[in-house]
Amino acid sequence: MSALTQRLPDDKHARLRALPQNCGTSVKRLLDEVTTRLLAEFNAETQFRLRAQRGAGKADRGLALLEKAVGK
Repeated sequence: MSALTQRLPDDKHARLRALPQNCGTSVKRLLDEVTTRLLAEFNAETQFRLRAQRGAGKADRGLALLEKAVGK
């Protein structure tokens, strides 16, 4: 596990410490949840872009497969 040090303005730090108290958790847990969500979104977007690149120029084939699946 690695440590990360981040400098924040005093007012932002105070608000950040108050936020998890309202949620019944800790700053550490809140930041862990936020980074997990951000990384999941980043991974999903990356996968989407890779799939889009692989499918580029194959719209006709995709539509044909859809028609076949629907049975038209």
